[in-house]
Amino acid sequence: MIDHLSFSVNDFEKSVQFYDSTLAILGYQRLMTFDTPHERVAGYGKDGKPHFWIGIGSDARKDEEVGRARGFHIAFLAPSTDAVDAWYQKCLELSGRNNGKPGPRAEYHPGYYGAFIIDPNGWRLEAVLHNYQAHK
Repeated sequence: MIDHLSFSVNDFEKSVQFYDSTLAILGYQRLMTFDTPHERVAGYGKDGKPHFWIGIGSDARKDEEVGRARGFHIAFLAPSTDAVDAWYQKCLELSGRNNGKPGPRAEYHPGYYGAFIIDPNGWRLEAVLHNYQAHK
């Protein structure tokens, strides 16, 4: 249903480092970067299609609130529980803040495994696996 989404960041270089490192763990990469006199933008995805964009605009948009959208969060699909765990740890290393440690969330649905972070800009992120099977 959604083709892509984007949001603003406060520090483009720090944010690119954060997302380059953390999204690689989940199998995504930076596919495009635009650096114009009016904005700096980076697009992430896989298979040649960016679905997630970050950017910083010109001085005309400096009053834009960054990282403050009540209830808004982005969940990235993860290939495994190990990837969710590694993503969470890398986010913490790169100034992300804990917003929910990795683990099963059976209250969401059986097989749900996720971790929650607040990125350095204040955006709420999640890495999620939907077919988690607990080892018995």
